[in-house]
Amino acid sequence: MTAPNRDLREIIREEHVMRAQILAILAEGPRTIPEIATALDCPTHEVVFWVMGMRRYGHLRDIKGVTDDGYFRYEAVETAA
Repeated sequence: MTAPNRDLREIIREEHVMRAQILAILAEGPRTIPEIATALDCPTHEVVFWVMGMRRYGHLRDIKGVTDDGYFRYEAVETAA
């Protein structure tokens, strides 16, 4: 996926908007960042920012171990309602 490089602030600003879409993708099961990027049709480097932000604030967690391709898989964290 080739896309023009966007301003980092613009990418980070979209995390709140992309959160629901990423969580919907992960509702189907754990995914790697490249798999999430493909499902969103977004550049992988942008998805890295969103996933790391969501991980930092407790929306996602990584699953121990890596895939055969060397990627971590991420899953949504259940929140108390």
